[in-house]
Amino acid sequence: MPVTDESIATLRALLAGESNEYERLYAQLDPIAKRTAYLALIDVAFFKAVHRRFGAGRTASEVIEFVGDVRGRSDKLEEQVDPRVAERLIGAALGDVSIDDIDDKVRFSTELMVLAVLISDEQLDTAGLDSFLDEARKLADR
Repeated sequence: MPVTDESIATLRALLAGESNEYERLYAQLDPIAKRTAYLALIDVAFFKAVHRRFGAGRTASEVIEFVGDVRGRSDKLEEQVDPRVAERLIGAALGDVSIDDIDDKVRFSTELMVLAVLISDEQLDTAGLDSFLDEARKLADR
């Protein structure tokens, strides 16, 4: 199923820090799209953002430090981001580890929270965020 404009708008709202708009749009997503195209979009966007942040020369300690920083940004993130899960998801995006044993709901919620921080750290303008999402959409549509 191809990524829809609604899926892009939903993820864009989250990454732009518009949490109320994100909640509204997410509630309106087609249930099948939520389980297919939207999840594929999240996976691809997470993969791209991790590679933009860490690239090939990263170390395990950099990933651990980053996850600690993510969790330290708010009480919500500290409570909801399991450091071992986040570190493994980043490792999987970089090709280092398997995540087959991580529950899908935990996986996607963690990816969303970490993705939001990764994009926030990049301080993308509107055009930059649109470009990032366009690239993610093209890959997810494959």
